[in-house]
Amino acid sequence: MSYEKIFEYDLDITGVTDYGANMEALFAGQERVPLQGAQFDVALAGPVKGRVTGAMRGIDYLRVRPDGRRELELRGSIETEDGSRIAFSAEGVGSPRDGEPIVDLTVRIDLLTAAAAYSWVNAKPAYGSGYADLTTNKIHVEVYLH
Repeated sequence: MSYEKIFEYDLDITGVTDYGANMEALFAGQERVPLQGAQFDVALAGPVKGRVTGAMRGIDYLRVRPDGRRELELRGSIETEDGSRIAFSAEGVGSPRDGEPIVDLTVRIDLLTAAAAYSWVNAKPAYGSGYADLTTNKIHVEVYLH
């Protein structure tokens, strides 16, 4: 099997909407995950570099299960340097590293656009892996087509 790296993104957390649990306290281990789990809407923005270059904005509808697993559901858009827009949706998981403020990320990504220059992104799903650094509130993911 061959994989082609199409871009990488570096996103900053620009805002968090919580639903009764404090995300920072939860991730720092100062609070326990409630029995029902926790939900956070995490606003993200940052640059995209590679075969697709531009800026991404979106919201990760993050769910934290009582066992600590983080379920990711990111919806957003990429605006390319030439002014085209690509719809971005991703689902995956975040796995906290033991004893570190890092969460390893694995996602399946769907991209969609009617812009002719980027029609190749519509053909098949992409896959991404990377990490979230909870000390800097930054996320880095590399994205590959299969």
